[in-house]
Amino acid sequence: MKRCLIRTTGVARPGQLAELGKALAKSGARLLDINQSVTFGMLSLEALVGLDHDSALETTLSEAGDALGLDVQAITVSAEDYHRWSVEASQPRFILTLLAPRLPAGILAEVGGLTAEFGLTVELIHRLSGREPLDGEAPVHGACVECWLRGEETNLEALREKALALGVQHGVDIALQEDSIWRRHRRLVCFDMDSTLIQTEVIDELARRHGVGEEVAEVTERAMRGELYFQESFRERMSKLAGLDESVLADIAANLPLMEGVERLMVNLKHLGYRTAIISGGFTYFARHLQETLGFDEIHANELVIENGKVSGEVQTPIIDAERKAELLEQIALREGLTLDQTIAVGDGANDLKMLAQAGLGIAFRAKPMVRAQARQAISTLGIDAVLYLIGYRQIDLLD
Repeated sequence: MKRCLIRTTGVARPGQLAELGKALAKSGARLLDINQSVTFGMLSLEALVGLDHDSALETTLSEAGDALGLDVQAITVSAEDYHRWSVEASQPRFILTLLAPRLPAGILAEVGGLTAEFGLTVELIHRLSGREPLDGEAPVHGACVECWLRGEETNLEALREKALALGVQHGVDIALQEDSIWRRHRRLVCFDMDSTLIQTEVIDELARRHGVGEEVAEVTERAMRGELYFQESFRERMSKLAGLDESVLADIAANLPLMEGVERLMVNLKHLGYRTAIISGGFTYFARHLQETLGFDEIHANELVIENGKVSGEVQTPIIDAERKAELLEQIALREGLTLDQTIAVGDGANDLKMLAQAGLGIAFRAKPMVRAQARQAISTLGIDAVLYLIGYRQIDLLD
């Protein structure tokens, strides 16, 4: 069988595919593969066809192209080239996502060099974000481009490490995922709360109101950097809150500063049918407030012990630490009949790392450098609704 690659370019108009299809049928060709795209009104169509006998394919297509105002080429594909293409098509695919308020053009050259270094071919590039406004302002929900990479098994961790350094250099988030059937079929999203869903560490705010802010903030910072075991730091911080009036909790809950993009993210996750959960080392008192206002399906956090209208400073067990977060994610998935591949976890601290590693897609959001380096994915340049881009959704598919 003779194989030909039909390459067609020109100004896109309705009816072109129908006429080209008729020309191929007239030549007795069989369709083996096809790809078409239209960018800024320009058509690019490539079709691989098979012929069992000699025909006037090139002449027939040329005539159809002239009538349609298209440039049409027929390129014979050798058996060796076809075999190489078949082998390449069966190689693993990786998804590389670029995110930033705006994407500098130079990042393409850098990404091209990086992927080539690891023997990966850029198979497809397309934009997930909306178009940039004509007034020159940055896109409302940031800029996002998704690249499909193909190649043999590669050192994914080494590639991620270099991509992270490259992103920091250019102010761009570069996320790298292995493509699989689950990438767009995840069903459970679990979130840390403090500094992830809200722009504060609640325990630090409680301490500030109680006059022990600096002492507690220092302990919190050491815990987030991974220098203290979470349970140890949690007990120490709670003891400093003894005597805090319950009315302060209500005031803080009513004025929680939401993270940029969280409302849009939750509207879309609910619309798309995801189950959502808060798994936090913070407090149920505040997680419950977010559940009521944003619609989380379930919450798991620590209980504040209140006696006679005052915070007692005692700790109610079990404390939700790093191990417990990972356990809860797995338990929820099992209860819902999901595999871990179908789960997403988002957090910012060292005590989130085990949960992020457990999930099919673990995302460090605006995290400390140590956490970004250890997490498989990271978002630092956009709001938390950029999680939707990493799942693979286009802005046009989403609710504003």
